[in-house]
This record gives sequence, structure tokens and C-alpha cells, in this order.
Amino acid sequence: MAAKNHVENVAIVGAGGNMGSYIVKAMLKEGKHKIIAITRADSSSEMPEGLTVKRVNYDSPDELAEALMGQDALIITLSGIAPPEQQMRLVEAAAAANVRWVMPSWFGPDGKNESLRIDTMLDGHITPLLKRIEELGKSSWICLACSFWYEWSLGGGAWGLGQVMYGFDLRNRTVTFIDDGMTKINTSTWPQAGLAVARLFSLKEKPDGPDDKSPALSQLKNDYVYVSSFLASQKDIFESVLRVTGTKEGDWQAKYVDHEERYDEGEKQQQAGDRMGFAKVLYTRVFFPNGDGNFEAKYGLHNDILGLPKGNIDDATKAAFEYGQVPL
Repeated sequence: MAAKNHVENVAIVGAGGNMGSYIVKAMLKEGKHKIIAITRADSSSEMPEGLTVKRVNYDSPDELAEALMGQDALIITLSGIAPPEQQMRLVEAAAAANVRWVMPSWFGPDGKNESLRIDTMLDGHITPLLKRIEELGKSSWICLACSFWYEWSLGGGAWGLGQVMYGFDLRNRTVTFIDDGMTKINTSTWPQAGLAVARLFSLKEKPDGPDDKSPALSQLKNDYVYVSSFLASQKDIFESVLRVTGTKEGDWQAKYVDHEERYDEGEKQQQAGDRMGFAKVLYTRVFFPNGDGNFEAKYGLHNDILGLPKGNIDDATKAAFEYGQVPL
């Protein structure tokens, strides 16, 4: 019998979270995978229907490895405040269980850009992790660079954090533009990012032969996959907000801030123990006018390889209002 050349068994950590739930939904719709959710033994999170749940002690390497036995891929989606050692334990367990593919919890900006990783304080979370995966030699990693999630970054959730992310307070109709608000960055919706993961792990693992030019996972191993719903500036987003709300510019209070000033302000907030300072640093740095937020210009996108649909920014903006619990 021919050896299997596709990913079938997939374990997901964080299946009940924002990103994880969209990955599960897309994978179930594609219908090509058997999915298990790995969760803490004491977790009360609700899991999407259609997958097997394995509850484990995250502090037990043996339990984690046992839960991952027989899995072809491990997809990790963790909270941004999860301790780095949690993800490290997961990738070590994946190696012990001979899991061939690991997708770390990245889902962010251009991970190949070292200065960007360092300035956003993300380097310490991802670089040691990727090195460890390669040192162990049992798994290949693939990170999804989808940049910021549009609904989260614009809507800000019930806490109204959009003002420190994309600069919008939708409820109070205020916007803070970084510089002139014209710097374009890549951004992705949750459904688009979820579909990208599902389509990625639906690719064959290796080409069928020397003449097979179709995409395969082996061509993407130990690398970043770049996807995006839109390339948009804050002004582009503002125009979409005006369209979906039927408001005019004069209905909003706008101000402009220098990118370096806002970045420094975020650093000071963080040093003072204000977590919002980290978000301000992270988002402001990606909006620097040096093009670091536009990874599409550097590498192109994997959208076509994965068969991703073109996004509609106004539909995404409506979803951001819904996520932020702000009536249109």
C-alpha cells in the first residue's frame, strides 16, 4: 500500500478560542481531517461540535505526548498572554509523539523581519521555539503570517481596545491616525485566516514525482506562509467605516500622532505595568512608514496557492462592529 501523502489527523490547542474556532470550522467544512482538541483537564471552555476532546495535564510531558500520539499535525492557538514555556512544552511533546507538522501560535506580522520581531517584543516568544523544533528534528514548522486580525483590531471587543490597535473607538466615534493615516499594512479576517490553515493542511505533503509542480507542504516547511484579506491604511479603514455606518467625516473626532511618539508612549505605559502599552507598541510599530507592515510587497502572498477568496472590507468592517458590540 502506498504511503500516506497527506495530513489526516490534526490536534488543535485552543480550539475554543477566537482563532482556533475559525480553524476548526474551516477544517470541518473542508472535510479532509480528523480533529482532536487538546485542552487542560480543568478547562471549562466550550468546544466546537464535530471534534474529539482530549483533556490533559499541561504540566505533564508524558500526558501531552500520549495525547498527540498518531497525530500528523499540531496547530497551536494560544492567548497572547500565555507563558512561552507552555508552547515550548507542546512542541517538545509533539516531537516525542513524532508529529510531523507543527503550526506555532504566531498568526501575526512578518516573522522573517528580525527588527520588527524585536521592536514588537515578539522575538523572544517565537525564535527560541522555532530553534527548538528544528533541534528536536522530529517535526517541521509552518507559521501563518496573516498580520493582525481585522475584526479584533478594529472592533476591540467589549473592552473597546480598538483605539490602541487600529486607532478607532467605534462607540464614541473617535479615531487616532498614525502620521497621516496613509501607511498600508496587510490584515486578515478570522474566517480568511481559518480557511488558510485548513487549505494549507489539505495540501499533499510531498510532490508526487519530479514532474509534479503542484504545491505541497514540503515546499513550505520551516517557513512562513503569508496570507492577507486586504492591504489597507487607516484612512482606507475609515472610509469603510463611513460607508457601513452612513456617517460623514464631520461626525467623527480625529487626531494625528507621530509614529515614534506613539511608540515611545506605548513603551512607557508597558514599563509602568499597563498592558495596553504592549498593544500600542505592537500596532504602532507595524504602522511605521518604512513598509514593514506590507509583507505582500516583499514576498507576495500564498492566497492563490491556497485558493483563498478575495475579501470585502465593508463586510469585515460590519463584523468588527458586531464583535465590538457597537450598533451600526
